[in-house]
Amino acid sequence: MTLGKQLTSQESLTAYELFAGVGGFRIALERSGITVNWSNQWEPGQVTQTASKIYVKHFGTRGHSNEDITTFLSSATGSPQLLPEADLLVGGFPCQDYSVAKSRSASHGIQGKKGVLWWEIFRILESKKPKYVILENVDRLLSSPSTQRGRDFAVMLESLLSLGYEIEWKVVNAGDYGFPQKRRRVFIVAWQSSGALIQGDFEAKSSLLHRAFPSELAGPIRSLYLPGDIFEVSETFNLGNANKPFENHGMCSKDGLMMARTAPIREPEIGLGSILVREGDVDPDFWLSDSELEKWAYLKGAKSIPRKDKSSGYEYFYSEGRMPFPDPLDSPGRTIVTGEGGKSPSRFKHVILQAGKLRRLMPIELERMNGFPDDWTETDCDGRQVTPTQRAFLMGNALVIGVVERISRELVKMVRDSR
Repeated sequence: MTLGKQLTSQESLTAYELFAGVGGFRIALERSGITVNWSNQWEPGQVTQTASKIYVKHFGTRGHSNEDITTFLSSATGSPQLLPEADLLVGGFPCQDYSVAKSRSASHGIQGKKGVLWWEIFRILESKKPKYVILENVDRLLSSPSTQRGRDFAVMLESLLSLGYEIEWKVVNAGDYGFPQKRRRVFIVAWQSSGALIQGDFEAKSSLLHRAFPSELAGPIRSLYLPGDIFEVSETFNLGNANKPFENHGMCSKDGLMMARTAPIREPEIGLGSILVREGDVDPDFWLSDSELEKWAYLKGAKSIPRKDKSSGYEYFYSEGRMPFPDPLDSPGRTIVTGEGGKSPSRFKHVILQAGKLRRLMPIELERMNGFPDDWTETDCDGRQVTPTQRAFLMGNALVIGVVERISRELVKMVRDSR
């Protein structure tokens, strides 16, 4: 696939980067010729803001905010109106309950549940009207909450439509497209409809996310009705229906919504073995001791455990399937979780076989799985050494940079071609 040339420096797009973490989105944007002129990163409940300090180490303090985004946007100096202008808003935002607590008149805007960070994105979009939006979230967003399937995503779509955006979404598994990690995420691209930037449909295969991640139809193209009012969506969407309403790829505008189940046109796999350090460079703490192997094997193995519900007394079996032990090196690794670090045996941590011995993955290898430069998280802006457990947590919260780079390069190409 040809992604095209970058914009010239005079044409460079500018961006807001929210929930910036250690800068994965920014690396992808800058590789695509997009300039970040304002960023925000805040980790709740942490005295030492490690992610923000690593971000500052690499990108500096200019235009960077290390404050709770809700508090910042409500302060006299941080209201959305005072942010610099930007063409694009990006962010991998937390997955929360997006129900609407209150709907007010159009002149006063929309008020969502307190503390739900989607509404801070909405406040910036409503105030600054950037032309383009790229968002990332876990794919269960399309079916949450379990009590009203798809409501949260429907609220997001209706929110964006109310601000004049058209939207495309697609669930992408990085491992299907030549990256060494099987990380499934939904990516959402939105654009001000007056620009008519992204055209086409599933049959024409000309949408932005299809160009970035080619796929083929695996089910019928179908439509879905949205009521047109955010409060009504929150209260009634898919109520009483246990079925998941959204497919893994779709497009939405004020004229309607169409979507379909699609299957990726897979690219050659990049195995976990490609990101490993040499045996001699492995920290001794990462080799598994013989005394731990039985515990690791138990946690990774299949099991059926009798349990009793404390309140009702109901007895049942809790079952788990077998996990790979060790993880195969000729296929992409599993999704990195925030609990990947630490010595304690775990069902979800990667364990690989190297030189006839078992070991956990080192932080530099987790960085490589996400496409970060080596030792990106090794120290912060104060020169403080970041612990391996913290570094693993940060990579569990990060994203696969190459996936975002393909989207942002395609966006740059389409903006350039539209001029």
